[in-house]
Amino acid sequence: MLEALVEYGFFLLRLVTVAAIFIVVMLILAGSMAGRKMASQEGHLRVRDLNRHLARLKLTLAHSVLGKAAAKKLRKEETRALKDRDRSRGADRDDKKAEQKTSPAEERKTIFVLDFKGDIRASSVGQLAEEINAVLLVAKEGDQVVLRLESSGGMVHAYGLAAAQLDRIGNRSLELLVCVDRVAASGGYMMACTAGRIIAAPFAVVGSVGVVGQVPNFHRVLKEHHVDYELHTAGGYKRTLSLFGENTDEGREKFIETLEETHELFKRYVQERRSAVDIEKIATGETWFGLQAKDMGLVDEVGTSDDYLVSQADSASILEVSFMAKSGMVRRLGMAAQHVARSVMDASWHPSRDHFRDRL
Repeated sequence: MLEALVEYGFFLLRLVTVAAIFIVVMLILAGSMAGRKMASQEGHLRVRDLNRHLARLKLTLAHSVLGKAAAKKLRKEETRALKDRDRSRGADRDDKKAEQKTSPAEERKTIFVLDFKGDIRASSVGQLAEEINAVLLVAKEGDQVVLRLESSGGMVHAYGLAAAQLDRIGNRSLELLVCVDRVAASGGYMMACTAGRIIAAPFAVVGSVGVVGQVPNFHRVLKEHHVDYELHTAGGYKRTLSLFGENTDEGREKFIETLEETHELFKRYVQERRSAVDIEKIATGETWFGLQAKDMGLVDEVGTSDDYLVSQADSASILEVSFMAKSGMVRRLGMAAQHVARSVMDASWHPSRDHFRDRL
């Protein structure tokens, strides 16, 4: 009786394993199909005037603090300042009456504010590219791009592309400033290095110049339950390590060699853009808080993005630019499927890189 129960338990275990693999595959396929559909969908660009937003905050509080009469006077001053700013951007060129009453203000620079919140796949890189496309089409000499960056890093090629998108800004002779309020580590720090200046909050997490590769191996489990797994390749290093097959010392050595090569490329990338840092000292995979990162040359200033933007509000036009992709049921289901699949696979399997993800 006991042996029968044990056999039945093993049967259920095999059944659950097969079902789990099937579900994961179906989720990945569903996510991929939704991803392709999303890529074909259009979105729209949203532009938010941060000068007006800050002015509203100021006037709302001033009404309570200064009293009605003083707040009314302040409102007139703020309204006049905003009109002068709009006129300097050419918004009121056809308003002849306004031109007669007030001389045109000196043309001011525009600060374009972008946001990037990165996941392990840098999924927002497409939206970032669209935002940069829009900015480069209208930006003039002397304008500035501020990127509020938040990322702990992820896939090498994904963050390499994200950094390359940011390089386009510098290639057009526009100033790029990166603000790190929470974290810019590993691939996130690679992106930050593209900026001419980096500002980090005092306790923002910065650094992690290192590479990690990880993969679970189920070979012994499959062997114990008499499950055969075959993998055939053409090319000695087409697959170095395997999820289900028996790994070899040669495969492990090649896998580690690839990690070391990627790390050297990462170090060179950082050194070229942050020449003042001691690259051997900071390329250990460690992270530092903003205050420490400033002393080590990883960032240029300690502060928050809010503080910087508020300090520029009187001298620049500040526009928050964000690309909003169309949202629908297919997209939401696809994103949910991708999230579940990535969680189940522990973010370590990818078909384009020896089935594994090298992570910055």
